[in-house]
Amino acid sequence: MASREFTLGSGDSLVASFADEANLLAACRRGDQRAFGELVARHERMVFGLAARLLGDAEEAQDLSQEVFLQVFRRLSRFRGQSALRTWIYRIVVNLCRNRHRFWNRRARDRSCALEDVTSTEQVKLSEPGVSSPYELARRAERSRWVQSALLRLKFEHRLVLVLREIEGLSCQEIASATGVAIGTVKSRLARGRDAFRVQLERAEGRPE
Repeated sequence: MASREFTLGSGDSLVASFADEANLLAACRRGDQRAFGELVARHERMVFGLAARLLGDAEEAQDLSQEVFLQVFRRLSRFRGQSALRTWIYRIVVNLCRNRHRFWNRRARDRSCALEDVTSTEQVKLSEPGVSSPYELARRAERSRWVQSALLRLKFEHRLVLVLREIEGLSCQEIASATGVAIGTVKSRLARGRDAFRVQLERAEGRPE
């Protein structure tokens, strides 16, 4: 991903040097390439995982991740710290994914994808916890595919708040900040999204409704 374009040097010493986020941001603004590489390394997994969940396409998520960090690089001087850096980056990912989704809709793009490429990127918290055997691992992987399939059948805005809350673990206030909508709207979309997700998951698992 984008971090491979930067020289990170010694991981342990670099992390120690920029343990404080304010120092990391200050170094990035001075044009320190190692510091920006560390910023990318800290957030790239989150960026790719969120993009993959929202877009349902690992290759598109990879491309979008590069675009996210390009925007972070260009706009970092304007980041005033009114929200956490991570929340600010979430907002960039959300906006780019939303724009990509609208672009696809205008062109009636087929969003079918290899679900295993998406679900293998990270653990899906909506699925059942615990892996104690190869059988459990296989069952969990299958359920993760059902979860991603169900998510992709939701309206984008419902999928967005559900992923941010249930998978990324953001609070409703953080989701409101990342998505640019009122907190009441976030809660409403969460309720509707959970209901719709439950129906779609039952369909994906082949259970009667």
